[in-house]
Amino acid sequence: MDIKSSYNKWAEHYDTDENRTRDLEAKVLREVLGGLEFSSCLEPGCGTGKNTEFLITKADRILCADLSEQMLSAAVRKINSGNASFIIADINQSWDFTSDKFDLIVFSLVLEHVEDLCHIFRSAAEHTNEHGLVYVGELHPYKQYSGTKARFSSDEGEHVLKCFTHNISEYISAAVGSGFEIIKIGEFSDDDRNTIPGILNLLFRKK
Repeated sequence: MDIKSSYNKWAEHYDTDENRTRDLEAKVLREVLGGLEFSSCLEPGCGTGKNTEFLITKADRILCADLSEQMLSAAVRKINSGNASFIIADINQSWDFTSDKFDLIVFSLVLEHVEDLCHIFRSAAEHTNEHGLVYVGELHPYKQYSGTKARFSSDEGEHVLKCFTHNISEYISAAVGSGFEIIKIGEFSDDDRNTIPGILNLLFRKK
């Protein structure tokens, strides 16, 4: 099953399924961006709006994009704000879904489903204001190395989504090569520093 079909099927119970990765990344995003304010934000892969609810309190306007119609519909129902817009978009293709530039672009558990990081960061650079930020919150590569992947269960059984393993240097190289500088890196576990980190966070700034 392709990524779009998988998330369309997962959308109905994405918010209610137990998902430690989803919950930890949401916590990390709020910690990293909590003290900042933005005029504009682009959230590719917004899903059901799990982070949009927070981001709309940080930005004057936000454009939420997703490949999955069902996930985006859930976000529309959840977010009650005239400052939020929603659009179907595949970020693996040309980013012609918007001509705007943004102060912040947020990738939250999205890039594990993307093979070509260079395309993503080049496209992000074209849509980021000078000194704008790009936030990346992803399943830590150490988890990927051990075989962890996005997955969910339905009446049809377990569905394992197609994922690509990206090491830390791959993220950094793609971003730096597209005109960004790294300003923060973090590795997060639920509560035990002796366990493998669950989330990798990277914060980039456009030069």
